[in-house]
Amino acid sequence: QVQLVESGGALVQPGGSLRLSCAASGIIFGAYDMAWYRQAPGKQRELVAHITSGGLTNYADSVKGRFTISRDSAKNTVYLQMNSLRPEDTAVYYCNARHTLVGSRTYWGQGTQVTVSS
Repeated sequence: QVQLVESGGALVQPGGSLRLSCAASGIIFGAYDMAWYRQAPGKQRELVAHITSGGLTNYADSVKGRFTISRDSAKNTVYLQMNSLRPEDTAVYYCNARHTLVGSRTYWGQGTQVTVSS
């Protein structure tokens, strides 16, 4: 059974930092590209950051220079380091795993809430 379990969401003040984690089980971690998405109330889910199985990364323009995605193959975990947080970063953040060759093998976590507010 595939599981993606996110953690690290919290209430933080503007300008603060958080690190989200997503622990994967039930998949061959190295065969999957990983990503973080977010969904704010009343808005569509959007891609925040993506990392390939080989470690190549890309980011939404709105988070470039502030967020960093990374992966630890020894722990089957992907991280999202978020710095200089803004109120507009408030959303539920979801972890995503997509097989590098079989795109239909795509899995989602349950989400973790990030709230940026003073």
